[in-house]
Amino acid sequence: MKYSRIIAGTMTWGKWGKQLATNEMIALMNHCVENNITTFDHADIYGDYTTEADFGKAFGKSGIKREDIQFISKCGIQFNVKERSNRVKHYDYGKDYIISSVERSLKMLQTEYLDVLLLHRPSPLMDPSEIAEAIDELKKSGKIRQFGVSNFTPSQIQLIEKDIQVEANQVEFSLSSNGVMNDGTLDDCITYNRLAMSWSPLGNYFREESKANTRIKTVLGDLAKKYGATEDQLLLAWILKHPSKIHPVVGTATPKRLKLGMEAVAIDLELQDWFILLEANEGHEVA
Repeated sequence: MKYSRIIAGTMTWGKWGKQLATNEMIALMNHCVENNITTFDHADIYGDYTTEADFGKAFGKSGIKREDIQFISKCGIQFNVKERSNRVKHYDYGKDYIISSVERSLKMLQTEYLDVLLLHRPSPLMDPSEIAEAIDELKKSGKIRQFGVSNFTPSQIQLIEKDIQVEANQVEFSLSSNGVMNDGTLDDCITYNRLAMSWSPLGNYFREESKANTRIKTVLGDLAKKYGATEDQLLLAWILKHPSKIHPVVGTATPKRLKLGMEAVAIDLELQDWFILLEANEGHEVA
């Protein structure tokens, strides 16, 4: 299966962000495809369970061929919102719920299959055999093509792989939040050839003022001139250099920034520039 190296994250397209109208979503989807961003990342919970339907309505009118794009979605988190009669936020990975959640996502997205289904976050009550039964049924029926997880540690993946193969892991990874480089998570993706994806790939650089971000800003100023690139492109290039071949999930709904994101794929940071940025974030040289 092939996915675009930059993935369009849809979390802020609807109620939780820009609240794009149908025609605006159609335009943004076409803009993505025109710039070779063909993979769209969803979750059932986005927009309090509304964004998939908004996106699906736009997709149905967009004229984009389903075989030219890829849909990722996630399930398992249960919110305490008016759309659902939950008494508390929790996780549900029962067989019936996984299957019903996928069937709902397919209906909302107006598609017959998901390219990848991810379990959104690990639950202490996960039963690998029950999860495997659900995934096996969904694959046999053609409703999903690949199965993975999100925010799982290697040991949690091992638990699931007692009964079924895990083909992808989507985790938080950026210059400012790079723990998965050192706790075995990205090593696991390389070792077992899992599709690696990163959410929040720009980290907190544009959201927070800190000593680390001040140091990073100084370095980015020099590198921007050297590479003829923007700050966000260089932050993406930093994680793109990792040998896990990670696919950043870019959560912006701004066309220009999506285009710049895809252009970042062509930037090959020199080895020492990569470590200069790491040192700026950490505040000290590597051991």
